[in-house]
Amino acid sequence: MKRVIAIADRAASVSLKLLVALNVLFFLSFLAMLLVATGRAHAEIPACTGTDMLSALRDSDPAAYRKIEAEAAATPNGKGLLWKLEKPGEAPSYLFGTMHMSDPRVTTLPAAARKAYDAAGTIVIETTEVLDQQKMMAALFKEPDLMMFTDGTTLSSLLSPGDAAMVNKALDSRGIPPATVAKMKPWMLSAMIALPACELARKASGAPVLDVKLAEDAKASGKLVEGLETVADQLRAMASLPLAFHMKGLVDTLKLGDKVNDINETMIILYQRGDIGMFWPLFRAATPEDQEDPAGYAAFEEAMITSRNKVMVDHARPILARGNAFMAVGALHLPGADGLVEDFRKAGYTVTAIN
Repeated sequence: MKRVIAIADRAASVSLKLLVALNVLFFLSFLAMLLVATGRAHAEIPACTGTDMLSALRDSDPAAYRKIEAEAAATPNGKGLLWKLEKPGEAPSYLFGTMHMSDPRVTTLPAAARKAYDAAGTIVIETTEVLDQQKMMAALFKEPDLMMFTDGTTLSSLLSPGDAAMVNKALDSRGIPPATVAKMKPWMLSAMIALPACELARKASGAPVLDVKLAEDAKASGKLVEGLETVADQLRAMASLPLAFHMKGLVDTLKLGDKVNDINETMIILYQRGDIGMFWPLFRAATPEDQEDPAGYAAFEEAMITSRNKVMVDHARPILARGNAFMAVGALHLPGADGLVEDFRKAGYTVTAIN
């Protein structure tokens, strides 16, 4: 089948997986702090750019577009952001899929979600540590190897001279002095590079991602705020994958260049439509089958989504037992046979999509 994908060139699956991973991890909210610490954060917020890859694909390769649509349609629970959780003896609660971004299109709740959020007595997010950056960093510094190389290793020492020069150039263009991140683990650096300039600038100016906004508003209104993980838990998930995987992902993400804007724009558009089951089919279609690594893909999905979903359900149970909770987690955790919607059903809940 002819493959004409708007993100072009044969971008490696590793970089695409990492870009998606950034939207199931919640540690991004302190990237602004890291940028501000360099003293070179953007003074002004640039306009967001990027085009909808799916619209381009629909026009250029209808057969490929239909294949993506068919795979998304076959994904269990692939449509909808808001789900009602019901169990005998418990007051109903709600599960809502978020994007960990500060884009106004994301941070404005749909009407049904706003109604459920306003009525909830408890707001649950992935981790409450991001609400207190000093406490969060203190916790992370107990395990510094999750963020930094603690031996003689540097990022440059793991890269070819050409790739090292490309990384340094990309950092300079983002106002990040390479020397300040020379000891940073590649997954931390990938998080900065994979976000559009407008999103980085918003974070640097203090704009909260959706999850943080929900939690801060809840605290201000006297609601109880609970978390399901720690930031260290999330970083351990990233660290569990091979270092070579992350280094290749860093380089391949850089090679995407401005196409990162298209990927993020497309994800926001899909998110607004509630088409969360279309994320993975779209990105899988961007990589020819002969470059796909089934074992690596399975390890990635297990570490970043499936295993964490099970932990989230276990930690959510006592909170949901009190009833009237609004649980907001990354939307990519919801769909699929091993997604949170199915996991909660397995845990005895009746789970219903709310349009």
